[in-house]
Amino acid sequence: MHKVQITPSAGDDLLDGFSFYEAREAGVGDYFLQCLASDIESLGLYGGIHPKSHLGLYRTSSKRFPFSIYYQFDGLTVFVAAILDARRNPKAIRRVLSDRAGDELV
Repeated sequence: MHKVQITPSAGDDLLDGFSFYEAREAGVGDYFLQCLASDIESLGLYGGIHPKSHLGLYRTSSKRFPFSIYYQFDGLTVFVAAILDARRNPKAIRRVLSDRAGDELV
């Protein structure tokens, strides 16, 4: 099993998603966090098997919510760079990933 690390910005992405869903209905934010935690935890087993997208980051989709998880994998550790709403404009997603590439990624 591989180690999984979440960058601070990806942690902020989780909090943003939580706030979005919790504002719509109490309890859904908690369900969002539980589902995404499970998706992220699975990267310990399946890290590196997903297709690569922008900047050579791997991308996988959440099983229950329309969010994509972007990560790097060095063979030992999965570094989660971003957890973004997949319904966003693709240009905005690329911009976020480009901005983070120099700051937090390996």
